[in-house]
Amino acid sequence: MAKKENRQHSNPTDKKDEQLEKDRHMDGGDDRILTDDNGVKVTNTATSLRAGNRGPLLFEDFHFYRKQTAFNRERIPEKVVHARGFGVYGEFETYESLSKLTKAHFLQKKGQKTPVFTRFSTFQGNKGSKDTAVDIRGFAVKFYTEEGNYDSLSLQFPVFIVSDAMKFADVVHAAKPNPASDIPQATTGHDNFWDYVANNQEATHMVMWLMSMRGRPRSWRTMAGWPINTFRFINDKGESTFVRFKWQPKLGVQSLLLDEANIIGGIDPDFHRNDIIQAIKMGAYPEYELGVQLIEEKDEFKYDFDILDDTKFWPEEEIPVKMIGKMTLNRLVDDYFSETEQSAFDPSSLVPGIAFSNDPVLQGRSFAYRDTELYRQNSANINDLPVNRPINETSTKQQNSYQRHAIKQDEVRFNDNSLAENTPREATDKEGGYKYYPEKVEGEKTTEVPSDSFEDYFSQSRMYWNSLTTVEQKDLLETLSFHLQKVQSESVRQQNVDMFVNVDKEFAIALAENIGVEPPNGAHVSVEKNSDALSIDKNMPASPYTKKVAILIGNDFDDKEVDKALTTLKEKGVFVHLISEQLGEVTGKKGMKVSVTDTFLTTHPTLFDSLYVIGGKSKNQEMFDNHVKEFLNSHYKFFKPIGLATTGEHYVESLNKENMLGVVFAKDSKDFAEEFITAIGKARFWDRK
Repeated sequence: MAKKENRQHSNPTDKKDEQLEKDRHMDGGDDRILTDDNGVKVTNTATSLRAGNRGPLLFEDFHFYRKQTAFNRERIPEKVVHARGFGVYGEFETYESLSKLTKAHFLQKKGQKTPVFTRFSTFQGNKGSKDTAVDIRGFAVKFYTEEGNYDSLSLQFPVFIVSDAMKFADVVHAAKPNPASDIPQATTGHDNFWDYVANNQEATHMVMWLMSMRGRPRSWRTMAGWPINTFRFINDKGESTFVRFKWQPKLGVQSLLLDEANIIGGIDPDFHRNDIIQAIKMGAYPEYELGVQLIEEKDEFKYDFDILDDTKFWPEEEIPVKMIGKMTLNRLVDDYFSETEQSAFDPSSLVPGIAFSNDPVLQGRSFAYRDTELYRQNSANINDLPVNRPINETSTKQQNSYQRHAIKQDEVRFNDNSLAENTPREATDKEGGYKYYPEKVEGEKTTEVPSDSFEDYFSQSRMYWNSLTTVEQKDLLETLSFHLQKVQSESVRQQNVDMFVNVDKEFAIALAENIGVEPPNGAHVSVEKNSDALSIDKNMPASPYTKKVAILIGNDFDDKEVDKALTTLKEKGVFVHLISEQLGEVTGKKGMKVSVTDTFLTTHPTLFDSLYVIGGKSKNQEMFDNHVKEFLNSHYKFFKPIGLATTGEHYVESLNKENMLGVVFAKDSKDFAEEFITAIGKARFWDRK
């Protein structure tokens, strides 16, 4: 059987990869002959069987009907939310044993490795929308553990938009396109969403995260993830510890500016997909550390927020994050539909040692996700699909329905029997059986909120505002203004301004001016706390690794200078893109040749993190120079690093010469390459005017 060349598979230590190999198949190669799904060889798949050359199609053309009916059923219902997704395989490695906290098998040994499947997604848009929308993003990880599958479902924020699952449908209906027009797609810039926010003010906190830089990640490789819910760790003594998880990218959190995100969405709607594909193919595997925040049972009511309230984060200064392992994504899928589209995640997919809390959102999610997939996959046999199949052996008494692939030979499929000696039998907790935490529960049936924290909408919203730098606050104001300016109802715009005054009065006044409503009365809540951990700007790592540099180059460049710069960039792990007027090669003054990877026609300045202008001669010099100036002005405007070769220095005339922060000149530098690398690592020069 033909095998796909250059597959990033066949890892003998990856049990999931080994399992999937049994299901992989290639139709082409080795002079294979086309067949139908019955195995019958096909002689013609280009024209249909007709009664005469100009006659009607004959019903007996079973090949046509089978081909067409298969095509007609190629789709399954897309997810109502998180429809646009992309999946990647990898592995998780523990840093140390967590046996004192949890009996979860995959967290017991230092260096223990567990295969994983991760799906990144956007919340609002359909499958055909854009990657760079200002949106809530999913970050779902399926651990294929020795005890069964464990699913961890994260967002790129630590807080949620509702505090009770009863509002799931309401907030989704509000965020989605108008039901009358199906407009707009993949944006919150419309009346329904902001009407919901103003009248359901528990949403305030998450909306601030959404409208901040966190809502526009530079890539999935630079996006954090929080499962948002409160869980329990259970150890082998039956002791419980409350826990929240956090995924922290090793490259740090990095974001796009609003204008960048909007432009890129039109130029390259698959921007994030292309980015992670390129990184994995080049061996620059995305890495994320998994952290935990722990609260002992006795401290459940110690804090000024309810630990079960998902509209609140756990401040890292009060509840430190302990890093317990690292996930490395190193393998792309072979078949988008079979693996990514049919993948199913469920917060109730737990393993012994991890348990629910009474978190109201988690309780609702445990039903909602499973029920969604039952509808989408049209079967309860979801875990029979290869991507969802556990790596450990399963023994169930389930039977029948769609997608049942296993051929079961058991004639007895009920419990408490003698004919099969009552096998498979139930496991004890000592054998690894899942034992529910015996939490004592009592009380009257009620729909009241669990505590006052659930009705405190602004304390942590204010804390988040306090934690942002001036640059981040300005960005948040701009993004909120952009979206609220699209709201047609003046009343809705006013309601939102009147709500945001509780967060910060000056901020709300500026927002009111931007969106054309009356300045608000009242004052913000009296919270002065802040958390440096919440700021992207304060925690930006100074690393050039995998940053993308656009290199604008023509003929007659300085061979020695350019060769040294290119070599240094590649050595530091920078992704270089050589851009010119046309594909092919350009030649230096002394004969050095470099291959062009992109043209001005096929790319755009916003797709890159930095710019290196070499310049040179071109067939159409005027057009070449105009393109260079366009790149220069864009990178300068978006505060990005710029390197200028001696042959490219004259292009600087188009910039503001009074402020050249982050602009590195080869002419004035003893070691241009290293200085430019340092600038690339800094990423943005906010003081540039």
